[in-house]
Amino acid sequence: MKTDTIFYSLFQLFPELLFDLLGEDTTQSENYEFSSREVKEVARRLDGLFIPNSDRFTDLLYFVEVQFQFNPDFYWRLFIEICAYLGQYKPPNNWQAVAVFASRSLEPEFPPHYQALRPQVQMVYLDEIARGTDLPISLGIVKLVVIPLEMVKEEFPKLKAQATQIADQALERKILDFMETVLFYKFTNMSKEEVAEMFSLDNFRGTKLYEDFKAEGIAVGKAEGKAEGKAEGKAEGIAVGKAEGKAEGMTIGELSGKLQAVPGLLALGLTVEQIALAVGLEVVIVQRIATGEVVTPESLIVQRVAMGEVVTPESSLGNSPESLLEN
Repeated sequence: MKTDTIFYSLFQLFPELLFDLLGEDTTQSENYEFSSREVKEVARRLDGLFIPNSDRFTDLLYFVEVQFQFNPDFYWRLFIEICAYLGQYKPPNNWQAVAVFASRSLEPEFPPHYQALRPQVQMVYLDEIARGTDLPISLGIVKLVVIPLEMVKEEFPKLKAQATQIADQALERKILDFMETVLFYKFTNMSKEEVAEMFSLDNFRGTKLYEDFKAEGIAVGKAEGKAEGKAEGKAEGIAVGKAEGKAEGMTIGELSGKLQAVPGLLALGLTVEQIALAVGLEVVIVQRIATGEVVTPESLIVQRVAMGEVVTPESSLGNSPESLLEN
């Protein structure tokens, strides 16, 4: 999946989050670089990779995978990716996998074929961590992501007060921006302005992080794309065109926007059916993405043409991803 999702951004903002989740000394984060690398053999990027600054075998390389949907093949895929990464990059360090599940119920059976490797996999269940009190702010934001909507109004002011105690004003602003973005994602039936009013967000301007996330799944500036060609159609994902090249580009752009929106929405805990309805994709396509399969707009167009469908910008449209983000 693409790595510019909520948890990827959280790990960037709080490098110590991994060790908070593991219940270990968070100062270890100073010796690590958080990254994401493509594993060519499986054409995927790992959710998160914590690379130690040393070449000592005993300094662990951490593979982090976050799972918000049940996937019976999760562990099979995880070990395939780890083995492919080790073969491709040949790191000098030993490794540890961290499987982060939204809840224990989402964890599939551990494959008996990999039982010998089980000591090198640590499981984390976010809903259980969220039950704690006096959490560090990194885990407080995780709690904000996973708790039910009815609890958010109570928890957000506490977390905001905690954030305002941070001496570094730039970091404080980044954290507040991130928290606001989580609110916009959770309250999908309300406009940004309504959310801002509900939570008394001062000087609301639409956070940059929110706009970055939104741009991942939504083609911005629909009217502008009508006047341009195939290239702008791809970039903006706008479903109106006049010439064949323009129409093709807009179809690909629209599908690309929908496909790119799926991982971020999965990370927020929406069901496959909810996402399919909101972005206008078939449920089976969202399920494929949820299992880690790489789905491209070109492959979908080829598939639909093969099935005898006439593919146009209009036929690629369903419910806009904006229906998840705005009224």
